[in-house]
Amino acid sequence: MTNPEPAERRAPLERHDWYERSGVRSGPHRTVTGPLDHATRFFPPRLVPYWNHPLVGALPDRRRHELLARHLYHYLTFTAHFETRVVNRAAERIADGRAGLALPAEVRRDAYRIYCDEGYHALVSLDVVEQVAEATGIPPLPYAFDPFLRQLDGIGSELLAGEPALAQLLQVVVAETLAPSALAEVPEDRAVLPVVREVVRDHARDEGHHHAYFSRFFEQLWGDLSAPLRRRVARCLPGLIGAALSPDLRPVGAALTVAGLGPDSVRQVIAESYRTRRREGDLRVTARRTVRLFRNTGVLEEPCAAEAFAAAGLLTEEPDPPPPPARDGR
Repeated sequence: MTNPEPAERRAPLERHDWYERSGVRSGPHRTVTGPLDHATRFFPPRLVPYWNHPLVGALPDRRRHELLARHLYHYLTFTAHFETRVVNRAAERIADGRAGLALPAEVRRDAYRIYCDEGYHALVSLDVVEQVAEATGIPPLPYAFDPFLRQLDGIGSELLAGEPALAQLLQVVVAETLAPSALAEVPEDRAVLPVVREVVRDHARDEGHHHAYFSRFFEQLWGDLSAPLRRRVARCLPGLIGAALSPDLRPVGAALTVAGLGPDSVRQVIAESYRTRRREGDLRVTARRTVRLFRNTGVLEEPCAAEAFAAAGLLTEEPDPPPPPARDGR
């Protein structure tokens, strides 16, 4: 990295209202209330890629009910692992002064605040899994995050060899600037179990602050990179976005198997539900804010960067829509 610009000449990254507004400081304990029966909607079906597949539609109602519960379990369990094992390992690096940047103490303290936020999101996620499982009698299936993490880390190992710390910082920038549809849509679906809507809304509120923090962090990080390293980072970023947005299909296959589908049917459902042009379009929408950040920072001006982003299906000729209206006064 190049010599960092004096921190006082940069726009502040820190957040000053954390003690009053963050979920871990002010949020209530979200609990399951009321009876959970066969009509309970655990997750919006439109956000479950395989939900309308004919083979899934032909399953008994009880099995489809269990599938939706297990999709919720997968969503929350993946969230818990991702927050603690991907986001927090980078947040701790920033907070501890091991990011390779000259950051003021308040900015590093804010990284610890994010660390606390993400640990709390993990706790809440697993708490809701346990509550729903106990209330329904639908047990979660075993889940291993390591294969997904190896795939994500492999992108940095291949394209940023010798820069493991930088790769982890880029992972968290990508993760915290994406716009997953669940964070926006689940809280607005009044048919979904209230505790699920509430915990996702709480998560989304904190993530809005994290997005702002890591957007500014990347601007400073990018400004401190040497020219050769910028070129390598620009070529690596599309792969990191793709890896972060690639669905972990092993739990999907396990859930479909327990629901009663045979191996050939499971492969067919996954192939036909997760590899469509519509799904590719959804991924571009999810990555739009992240790509906009990189475009505005100058990443796409690096040699071959635009081509790499286009080859990954992350660029579109359509103009970006206006940002959504702020919520909760932000």
